Amino acid sequence: MSATNVVMQLDTIGAALRRVERPIPEPGPGELRVRVVACGVCRTDLHVIDGEVPAMLPIVPGHEIVGRVEALGQGVSGIPIGDRIGIPWLGATCGVCPFCRAGQENLCDHPVFTGATRDGGYATHVVADARFCLPIPEGLGDVEVAPLLCAGLIGYRALRMAGEGKRIGFYGFGASAHIIAQVARWQGRELYAFTRPGDTTGQDFARSLGCVWAGGSDQTPPVALDAAIIFAAVGPLVPVALGAVRKGGRVVCAGIHMSDIPSFPYAALWGERSIMSVANLTRSDGREFLAIADRSGVRATVTTFTLDRANEAIDKLKRGELEGAAVLVPPTGYPSIPVA
Repeated sequence: MSATNVVMQLDTIGAALRRVERPIPEPGPGELRVRVVACGVCRTDLHVIDGEVPAMLPIVPGHEIVGRVEALGQGVSGIPIGDRIGIPWLGATCGVCPFCRAGQENLCDHPVFTGATRDGGYATHVVADARFCLPIPEGLGDVEVAPLLCAGLIGYRALRMAGEGKRIGFYGFGASAHIIAQVARWQGRELYAFTRPGDTTGQDFARSLGCVWAGGSDQTPPVALDAAIIFAAVGPLVPVALGAVRKGGRVVCAGIHMSDIPSFPYAALWGERSIMSVANLTRSDGREFLAIADRSGVRATVTTFTLDRANEAIDKLKRGELEGAAVLVPPTGYPSIPVA
């Protein structure tokens, strides 16, 4: 096992990540330290690297972290050493702002974000606030569960916000959509997938996961949708999705960052259609979704990379060359995990 904390560090916006060896961190009061066994590569990580989401540099990205508890800080109890936990994007909240007091911790005025304002999981070790770590059901494997800790969680919150409609459209069919498609099918919904125009491979992938129709984002679905979720960070898809939903339908923007939404005629919104955004997640979201993922048999499609190949995984995600999600596997002493 490594005697140092090996991390992939972002020094400047837009730069490649740099391998750095640091001392193994010690948990402070209320914190715990985990040895990372898997960390998903999320599109939010790309936004951090490109400067589209604020971060404190230098920073270690990564917020879909699966690890084994190694050490507990002062005041932490009830979490045995060796337990497997998940560390998500929301790393801590202030607990005192109006949103926290109202049970809306995802909207906290003074949040801490894993992999942006505190070091994340592109590392062999990471420290986290014990209150914001999530227990992982035994039925979910280390690598497969990693993308569920953001792509899955945000997708699940977006699906809830989409309402109870039967016909749901997904614009963008990557890490998040392919996970939530499985949940939506388990709920008995009809799914309509929209990919980049001409992406027949992505459309075939969507159909393989139960979508009743798949086409390009330049196409019109065969039926009016009850709701649409936009996973792609592409603002011009908002008026497109509005045109695909029925009167009273809802368009949910699931990303933390999106390019500008172009102007569109009021007639596209009229008929009591609505547009909503999803902001972060709550601990309750995490516990609820992971339990549902376990019961429903959700399985993420993943490509694994060793930690030192993080830049390669990021580049493949940027170019849209991944089916499902990418997951980094550090040299943690768990050699049963196959890596690319």
